[in-house]
Amino acid sequence: MIALPETAMVLAAGFGTRLRPLTDHTPKPLIPVAGRSLLDRCLDRLVEAGVKRAVVNIHWLGSQIRDHLRSRGDIAITISDESDLLLETGGGIARALPLLGSDPFFAVNADLIWRDDDEPALQRLAQAFDPVRMDALLLLQPREKATGHAGPGDFELAADGRIARRGDRPTAAYVFTGVQILQPRLFRDMPAGPFSLNLLYDRAIAAQRLHGLPHRGLWMDVGNHEGLAAAEALLGGHDD
Repeated sequence: MIALPETAMVLAAGFGTRLRPLTDHTPKPLIPVAGRSLLDRCLDRLVEAGVKRAVVNIHWLGSQIRDHLRSRGDIAITISDESDLLLETGGGIARALPLLGSDPFFAVNADLIWRDDDEPALQRLAQAFDPVRMDALLLLQPREKATGHAGPGDFELAADGRIARRGDRPTAAYVFTGVQILQPRLFRDMPAGPFSLNLLYDRAIAAQRLHGLPHRGLWMDVGNHEGLAAAEALLGGHDD
């Protein structure tokens, strides 16, 4: 268990190709769902959990995101600008590490919606995170409860909390939600330039230091038109 991280990395630099043409002129994090942008919904969850500072990376139509974030007065926001080169998930966080500090931090994709059940998921992650045994703790959604997600799943979860890839199995029990706690040490000996977090996940799996925590509430995949429509219908066409 660690103290609740007060810093979060928000990944907001993607192209949003699966939501075209909506994202041709609007960055995906600013797409509205039931009257509120995906990015604001993400930041709302962080603020509710007590996070004080967010580092947000930008690339595609990044100036729109920068301008939009000026309206947020409830959380300190620092921009990590990737306008020169899209660094992917791993490279984007690696560039932002000097801004994130030396302690474990939340990392959250800006294009998802989650809701909590009996206890906030971010608090549960902090309570479950053991920096001695873990380099990363991923919030996982049971595949059959993943709204808007039609994929085969990502991970299997062992009794001790360690996770493994689906591998050659046709399906896996859990989907990665895009919400996690990471240790800066995960990024030691990282490659230069763009790279996916999956590279570091695989290293952590090999070292038995990648763990997962099942989510107890609602999670929506809004990365494509079907998921976006499902989220709009579930939220009833108005902010919840």
